[in-house]
Parts: sequence; structure tokens; C-alpha cells
Amino acid sequence: MGITTSAFAQNAGNQPAAQNSTNAQTSDQATPQKAATLQTVVVTGSHIPRVDLETASPVVTVDAATIKASGKLTLGDLVQDLPGVTGNGVNPAVNNGGGSGSSTIGLRGLGSNRTLILIDGHRVLNKNVNAIPANMIERIDVLTTGASSVYGSDAVGGVVNFILKKDYQGAEFSVNYGESDQNDGAQQGYTFTFGQTSEKGNIMAGVDYNKSDSISAASRKFSANAVTLTTTGHGALSRFVGGSSSSPYGHIQIPTTGPMAAQLAAAYPGCASGFLARNPTASGANALTDYHCYQNSGPNSDKYNYAAVNLLTTPQEHTSLFVLGNYNLGDHVTAYMDAYFNKTSSAFSLAPTVYGTPYGASLSAQSYFNPFGVDYNGVDGAQFNERLSALGSRLTASSNTNGQIITGVKGDITLGSHDWNWDAGLDYGHTSLTLMVNNLPNTGPLYAGSGPSFLNAQGQVQCGTPAAPIALSACTPFDPFNLDSPASKAALAAAASPALENYLQIERTIHVDVSGGVFDLPAGTVQLAAGASYRKDYLHSVVDPLLQVNSLGVCVLGSQCTGAVQGGYNVKEVYAEAFIPVLTDLPGVKSLNVTLGDRYSKYNNVGSTNNAKLAIEWKPIDDLLLRGTVAQVFRAPNLWELYAAPAVSADTVKNDPCTGYTGNPVNPACVNVPTDGSFVNQNVAQNLQDTALLQGAVPAGVKLKAERGKTFDLGAVYSPSWAPGLSATADVWHLYLNDAITPIFTQSVLNLCGADQTYYCQFIQRIASGPSQGQIASNFVDPIVNLGNTAAGGVDFSASYKLPQFDRFGQFTVGVNATYLKYYNVNTAPGTPANTTYYDAGHFMPNGSAQAAACPSGPSGTGPTTGAGSCLFPRWRGQGYLNWQSSNWTASWRMRYIGRFQMGSLDPSQDVHPAGPGLDGLVLKYGATVYNDISLGYNIEPLHTRVDFGVNNLFNKQPPILYANNTLDSDTDPLDFDVVGRFFWGRVTVTF
Repeated sequence: MGITTSAFAQNAGNQPAAQNSTNAQTSDQATPQKAATLQTVVVTGSHIPRVDLETASPVVTVDAATIKASGKLTLGDLVQDLPGVTGNGVNPAVNNGGGSGSSTIGLRGLGSNRTLILIDGHRVLNKNVNAIPANMIERIDVLTTGASSVYGSDAVGGVVNFILKKDYQGAEFSVNYGESDQNDGAQQGYTFTFGQTSEKGNIMAGVDYNKSDSISAASRKFSANAVTLTTTGHGALSRFVGGSSSSPYGHIQIPTTGPMAAQLAAAYPGCASGFLARNPTASGANALTDYHCYQNSGPNSDKYNYAAVNLLTTPQEHTSLFVLGNYNLGDHVTAYMDAYFNKTSSAFSLAPTVYGTPYGASLSAQSYFNPFGVDYNGVDGAQFNERLSALGSRLTASSNTNGQIITGVKGDITLGSHDWNWDAGLDYGHTSLTLMVNNLPNTGPLYAGSGPSFLNAQGQVQCGTPAAPIALSACTPFDPFNLDSPASKAALAAAASPALENYLQIERTIHVDVSGGVFDLPAGTVQLAAGASYRKDYLHSVVDPLLQVNSLGVCVLGSQCTGAVQGGYNVKEVYAEAFIPVLTDLPGVKSLNVTLGDRYSKYNNVGSTNNAKLAIEWKPIDDLLLRGTVAQVFRAPNLWELYAAPAVSADTVKNDPCTGYTGNPVNPACVNVPTDGSFVNQNVAQNLQDTALLQGAVPAGVKLKAERGKTFDLGAVYSPSWAPGLSATADVWHLYLNDAITPIFTQSVLNLCGADQTYYCQFIQRIASGPSQGQIASNFVDPIVNLGNTAAGGVDFSASYKLPQFDRFGQFTVGVNATYLKYYNVNTAPGTPANTTYYDAGHFMPNGSAQAAACPSGPSGTGPTTGAGSCLFPRWRGQGYLNWQSSNWTASWRMRYIGRFQMGSLDPSQDVHPAGPGLDGLVLKYGATVYNDISLGYNIEPLHTRVDFGVNNLFNKQPPILYANNTLDSDTDPLDFDVVGRFFWGRVTVTF
């Protein structure tokens, strides 16, 4: 067992393998089968059935034994550990921005949108690989090069192909249980698999159930507090427990105009933040004595420590059913169907919701509860926000149902002297996501603050004025400046409201594929594969009216506003691929083969595209294969990128080009900004978040194009005959992608507009007047656009050696799989004065930085999620393993390696300000991280039972601290680092 690099995949294309095909050997077996057996397989990355197990396609293979030895209950947890997977995405450890039970795969750091997920070579709708039942998988083939000529859109960074079990006979029941060494995060799993094979065909069915408990962020030292890194006025670094500016005691702007302005200035002299917080024991009724100057940093920080109530890992429950079958209708015709259904229940917990002017709240100067004498609103008044702790945490329950059917008829015929295979089928995918969000405030009952109120004769606060009172039954007075009062708690309890969102996505594909021999050359038979398909995708959602966002970027329920989505597209495609054996059995040329491929795709919304590939395989000797591939790649925008409705997004802006603005020359990025040079972006200065509206291209009025690029791969495979069982590979790769489809967040929009890219200025919204004039408004738009290009390259290495059998010591297999990222460069606006090149290799790009805004994220095609908000690109990632087998015993030791990286740069164009904008040129360096996993198994043959035990993260390696001001979750990067710690697991498997 092991993770190997090989290029085989049984039945991995859209057509059946040749009639005499059998299961291919795994690459760590001692002696490959000889070509004389004439067994053919369909290689992942090609439609051509081949005899050769190694071809021009570089493929990493994870076999079923490795899946079991990992102790992982879901495939996402396993595949995300592969060296080629890095960058942005989601998994169950992403609480803020994930939480739907999904795990997405992004090869080469290009994001999940540029990695195609297949099952037996067929495109599947849902990119959540956790929805695929692990017990129906024979192995996983990971193609680490672009393959648009073979599979069409999305196959830019590579392809992950899940190969199903074939001809399964018997029954198997398995029970799995594990938990961390801190007695939390319990996981349990149960699988049952049944199969029957006869002359008429075969059928396999099974059920897979697994459940994982949540872990609180407060249960680990590294994540218990939102530790913020900042700098003092003298440039020294300081760490403090920070978090969000929205605290239960308020973040209230000090009025600079109005009847109280002079008294407030005298009461709070030199208040650098310009904001107040209520004293915890005070009522808040006296503006001059009940408050103190809001402290953004230091030991007395007023920021809210949200980490204590967040989740380190989210709860998960997966139930999967599957049926796989073939039925021989005749000697040369077979009907087939592969179907699976998955239901995932999950949840995430965020800190209590935020209430305030950025979210539609307002407080009249004539309100009985307003001691400051000015209007507070999001238009022209002063600003305030606060944490509604009385409502409790925002609990979101997620239910995701996913179904996929791959069915059709396939067969073989003889044309002349050559055999041909054909396949006509239908693929249908259906996914439905329901989100129930609890503990949001219905601002309707709390809206009384926008008008006057008074104390009536009965000593009750009543809406309206004494001359024009509003009945208590029609209006509930609310004091936003004292959330601890019984009246405020009662009002909030009455206003608490759940909200429902439902998303439906459907994909239908009809395809016809053929493959076979065309004519013979001296070096062999020219093979041809061809096919045509029609695919239609549709997306529709229904959103609670209380969550519907308005033109000002707010909604009745305040902080999680969104909107309904509807749209679709269709694509017609034809492809052809030819395998040409050029030379064989000549001096210096044991074999020389060329593969040509081309695919034409016509979309009804983004037009047509043609993508070709050229692959060469040259064996100068039997032991050495030299290979190279040049391929065009493309990606059409997905439905979420096109149609995603406006949704509230929290952005951290590191710098505002309008700071100190004087209005000469006129800068369209600074409309509504004061022109006397006094302007300071308050959120930038205090390292606070802005709110904006992330929305798809169609709602934003953007015309998206398809991404286009090229990939280049040059490599070698060496399997020396003098050392049976030894194999090594090395592949140099390069990718170049234009017109990248990406959401651009607030920082990037400001930068582009400020650099005379006036197209982006239309998305900027600033408060037009009042004490917050010029500050970012809540209806600022973060659109999804085509922007920039990406160039990435590196080297992949692998080696495996199955040592000779030792009678006394058993069988040992050792291997390593690694990738080196030489460069990952992003040009934000090539060919324009606004262009900036970000050199991401070896760096962590923190949330809110322009660098992170340029890394792959955004709606992923699996639901309205945007990923972790930050990106890590270590130069080195690797895995090593040592496997042992002796009689009924097996053991495995696996190592996971994440290379060193840094955050920040001395180069001003690359600086991400990890300690905030007050310190330029800060570089934080982090060392390499190594995880060790072990497992031990024993077959109890008389009982037909196998027992396995393992420990993941054996030495309890803790993740690096990246700080709350740089990442959204747990002060670290949950996509790349283990946040659970040492984890024990055991499994019992019984076969019948």
C-alpha cells in the first residue's frame, strides 16, 4: 500500500476499457505485468486504452490500502494532505466561511474551481469529495497537469479521478472509532459493502455512515484567544487578546458636531480611536461619565474575543448509499449504472451577531436612549456597532443532499481487423443545500431607534413623542447602548429570528464515445478515441425575505444579508484523440509514441473555445521513459461566479489610497472623501473590518470571459531492471493562465481604481456626509471579474522501492512523494499602470491583503462559500511512507511535510503588514512542519476479521500561530495544518 506515482486507471475514461482488460497492478508491486498479456487500461488524462502502465500523463495514485491505513473517515481529509494540494479552499476545520461539511481540492494552488473531480472518468456535479463514499473506491488517481483537451472545463491545475471497485464478491462490515488525546473530537464510522458477480454481470452496493463531533476553539491553547499582532507607536511588536471591534459594550463614534461635541471632547481628551465603549457597570445614560475611550489594542483592549465561542472543527454527519452494477445484454453489449446518494448534516458556530449602523441600524438624536444628541445611522450620521451577546452564538445548521447517477450502454465491435469500444450514456447530478441560521435579530421590532421616543407618565419608554405617541403594541423601544438592561434583553429575545436559505443545483450530461484501432504502422496500431456530449447546468435558490439585501447593503436580519440566485447555461462539445506509435525496437529508441488531442466546446453564454494537446513518450531503453506534454487549458465561469447574489462580506483593508487626500488631481477612488488632507480611513488605522457586498458577475454588471492558458510538463520515469521494485519519477511543470476569474475584494478594488483603472471605480461606495464622510459604505461592491494572469511552476519528485522479501522480517516498501514550488506569480492588471506582480511562492498571504484577494477563492461551485480567506504557498510539500507486512501483520509509518514559509516582505510591493499598517517591512518566518502517523493491523483469519489501530499526529505537533488579524480561523491556517492534535483511532473489519 502507499501513495505512488503511476499513470494507470482502470476504466477511467468516458468509454469502457477493451474487452480483455483486467485490474491494473499497483505501482509498488515488485514486477509489472508484461505487455505480452495484452491487457489494456484507460489512463487518467487520456481516452485511449493502452497496454502501458506508464505514459505521458503524470499521475499520483492513492490505493485502497492507503485509504484504510490513514484512519480517515472521509476522502477529503485524505486528499487534502497530498503535496500537490495547497492554496485556498474549505474543509471541516474552516468554521468561518465553510461549515457545510464540504472539503474541496485545489491542485497547484489554483483553487478548487480549477481542479476537475471525476468518478471513473465522468464529471460529477458536486466538488465536495466528502460526499463520495470511501468504501466504493478502489483507488484515487490524481493527474497533476492540465487536461482540458480530454475533459473540458475546470481541468486546469489537474484532475482527481475516483476509481470504483470492480467485480466485488462477498460482503464486508467495518466499524471505526477515534478521538483526540484531549478526549474530544470523537469520530465514528460504519460501512457495509456487498457484491455479487456472475456470468450475466455484477452488482455492488453499500452504505457508509460516519459522524464527527465538534471541537471548541477554546479547548486548544493556540486557538482559545483571538491573539492580535500589532505594533506600538515606537515600532515594537505587541501581542494582545483582540478580536472584533464589535463588543457587547459598543464601538460608538464620538460626535464632533451637535450640542454635546464640546463637552465630549473635554470628557475624553486625546481619544485616539475616536470611539467610545460603555463602562461595564454603567447604564450608558450619561454620555460624559458612563463611557471610556475605546481601546483598540493592549492589555485593556475593548475588542471582543470571538475565539472563545467559535469552533475549531465543525460537527459532521455523513450518510451515503451506493449501487454499482453491470448487466450483459449480449456477448458484446452491457448496460451499466453507478449511482450514489449522500446526505451531509453539519453546523458551524460564530460569535453573536453584530448590530449597528453598517448593518442598517439607526438611532435618532431624539431617542430617549441616545445621550449623545446626534443621529446615528449609516448615511450621514455618526457610527456605532456592537455585539448582541444576549442572543447567543450564531448557530447555522446545514443539510446537504447530493445524488449522482452515471448510466448507459456500452459494448464492442470489430471493424476490419481492429476492435472498437463504444459507450452511450447519461450522467445526472443533483445537489441541494439548506442552511438554517439561528439567533439573528429581526431589526423590525428594534427599528424604533430610528425615530423619537420618550418616557411616558407610567414610567415606560414609548415610541413617538408626547404629542404623537405610538402604541406600545406597535413599537418596541430598544436601548442599543445598554444591552445588559432587562428591557434590552427582553427586546432582543423577542426579536431573535431564524432564517432559511435553500440552494438547488442540477447537471445533466448526454455523451457518446468510441475508441479503437484505425490502421497499423510498423511500430504498432494507431488508436483513435472520439466523442460528443451535451451538458446543461442549472442553479436556483430561495432565501428568507428577512435576509434579502437591499441597495444599501443591509437587510432586516442585519449581518448575514444575501439574495436569491437563479441561472444556467449549456455546452456542446466534441473531442478527438489519436495515439500514434512512431518508432520501436531501434538503437536508442525502444519506443517513441505521440498523442494528439483536441476538444471543441461551445457555451451559450461565453462563446466557444478550442483546446489541443501534444504528448510525447520516448523510451531510449526499457528502464527509462522520457515524457513531455504541451496542452491548452481553459475554464468557463461556474454558476456561482456568474449569478451569486449580493452577500455581506467582511473585508480587512490594509491601506486606503485616499488617506490624506487633497483632491488634486481628482481621484475617482476618493469620491465623497474630504479634500483638505485630513481624511483617515478609520478601519484601516484601527485594523478593523469593513463590510461590502460580494456578488457574481451578472448582478454586478460584469461580462465574464473564460480563462485560457497553457501547461507544460517534462519528466522522466526510471524503473531499473537491476533493482526490481524500484521506481522513481521527476517532472518539471509550468502553467500560465490568462483572464483569471476571481472575486476582487475591497483592497483590490481601491488599488485598481486608485491606479486609474476607472472601470473598477463604479464599485466603490463611500459615506457621503456627516462625521463618517468618506468612510467605506456597506454597499461597496466586491465583484467577480476577469483580472490578471497567473504563472506557476515547479518540480514533482517521487520514488518507491519494494524491498526483496525477507523470510524472517517480512516485506518492506518505502516511498516518497514531494513537490517543489519554484514560483507562483500573479499579475493583477497586466499591461496597465495598475499592475502589481505578487510573488507568492514561499509565502502566506493573510486575510484582507491584496495578495490574498488575488489568490484563488470565491464561490467554489459547491455552494455559497468563499474559502478560508487566506492562502499558503510553501515551496516544499511532501509525504513519505514505510510499509511492512509479515504473515497476518501489517504496519505503516507516514510522514507529512510542509516546508518553511514567511509572512511579510521587505519589498513594499509585496508587504502584507502582518502587524497592521503601522509597521512596514515586517517579515515573520516560520519553520517546516512535520506530522507523523502510524498504524498497525492484524488479520484474524479463523474469524475472517481484521483489526487496525493507528495514531495520527503522533508527536502532537501544534500549528504555527499566524494571528487573528491575519486569518479568519483559529489564529492559524486550518487548510494546511492539523488543528486537532494527536488522534487515536481503531477499526474492526469483518468479511463474509
